[in-house]
Amino acid sequence: MTRQKSFKQTVRDRMEKTGESYTAARAQLLPESEPAPDSAAAPGTGAATIRDRVRGHKVAEATGRDYEGWFALLDAWGATSRTHTEIAAWLVDEQGVPGWWAQTVTVAYEQERGLRVPGQKKDGFAVSASKTVDVPVERLFAAFADPDLRARWLPVEAAERTAKPGKRFTADLPEDTRVAVTFQAKGEAKSSVGVEHTRVASAERAAEWKADWRTWLSDLKKVAEDQPA
Repeated sequence: MTRQKSFKQTVRDRMEKTGESYTAARAQLLPESEPAPDSAAAPGTGAATIRDRVRGHKVAEATGRDYEGWFALLDAWGATSRTHTEIAAWLVDEQGVPGWWAQTVTVAYEQERGLRVPGQKKDGFAVSASKTVDVPVERLFAAFADPDLRARWLPVEAAERTAKPGKRFTADLPEDTRVAVTFQAKGEAKSSVGVEHTRVASAERAAEWKADWRTWLSDLKKVAEDQPA
């Protein structure tokens, strides 16, 4: 089995134990494998910087320099006055850093120099949550996609953007934020849902949304499991 296949199986094993979505489980396991440059949680939601998640010796092995080496080079180049895209492109084009690692170094540099805080993406902050529910995946999907069912557990307006039955649901939420929801069948009468809420304006607001989603998904579980088969 290749390294990539082995890692995917490890992710799936964690999903079975925790009920997390693939994305959430993968993010928890990445410090032992590959970096996820933009996936650190916002403060108050398990905050971690890229340097916490991806150790310097891993960066050095992959790129030839550790964080301090890259930061010094970026400072000399004047990276504090550059955009995220410009920094990452310079690392790739001028320094030969592989794209994934260029993103990792760029985000770490922005965090270190106060240009970005943990959990911050290009379009704001993001939080995630997941829940395993003892219903078929079709019923779990309906709890999001059916406006009447959704209103029973979600106390905010959600304007549907896309819906792929049993797979994915996206919607616009208040405060110009957006949610992407993925579903996974875990058997004939069990399924899991993973929520990623993006475009949040601040770390503080992200922490509040995170707490809300924990409550809402618990309410969702009750509503979905109370529905007749």
